[in-house]
Amino acid sequence: MKIQIGDATLYLGDCMDILPTLPKVDAVITDPPYGIKRFEKGSLRFDKTGEYKNGIVWDKAPEKAFFDLMLSKGENAIVWGANNFELPTSEYFLVWDKQQTVSNFASAELAFTNIKIPAKVFRFSIHQHNQIEKSHPTQKPVDLMAWCIDFVPNAKTILDPFMGSGTTGVAAIQLGRKFIGIEREPKYFDIACKRIEQAVAQGQLFATEPTKQVQQPLI
Repeated sequence: MKIQIGDATLYLGDCMDILPTLPKVDAVITDPPYGIKRFEKGSLRFDKTGEYKNGIVWDKAPEKAFFDLMLSKGENAIVWGANNFELPTSEYFLVWDKQQTVSNFASAELAFTNIKIPAKVFRFSIHQHNQIEKSHPTQKPVDLMAWCIDFVPNAKTILDPFMGSGTTGVAAIQLGRKFIGIEREPKYFDIACKRIEQAVAQGQLFATEPTKQVQQPLI
C-alpha cells in the first residue's frame, strides 16, 4: 500500500520488496532494528504496559544483503545502531550522547555515515526523551533525526526504509524536505501516517539548522 501525504510518500510493506522499485535518493537516514537480547522475552526493561511481555518479534537485525541494497539507493547515508551491523568501513560516525545516569543502560548510540565530516556528538538526555509520549518502543527524538538531516543540506529527498512511527519523516517535513518511508508493521505505519500528517499541516518549522547545539569532533 502506498499513501501520499504532502511531500511524504509512505509505503506499507517489506523494504526488501519495495526498495528495488524506488529511484535513487539524496540521503538514506534510518534506525533499523538492532536484534539485541534486551528485546527478547522477559528482558524488555522499559515495557511499562506489558504490551511486549513476549518480546519484540520484529527486532531482527537485517542481513548484509539489505544494507548493500539500501546503501545503493542513497548518495549519503546515516544508519543508527552501526555497531550491530555488517556495514562498510568508514572513518566517519555520529554519536548520540544520551546523558544516561542508569549504569546498566547504554550511555550512547552510534551511527554509521559515509558523509565526509569529522565525528560529531548530539547531546540529548534520554530521561528528557522518556518524558514524551512515545508511539514506538525504540523511537528516536525528532531533534536527533533533524540534526542528522542537517548534515545533508542539499538533500531534497530523505529515505527511511525502517520508518517505525515516522520520526525521520516528521523531521524531514519540518525541514522542508521530501520524504519516502517504508514500514511493514500496520500498527506503526498508521501511527507514522498520523504524525507525518500533523507535521505537514504545521508546515516547515526549521529554515536551516534544526538544533542550537554546538557540535564538536570527538578526540
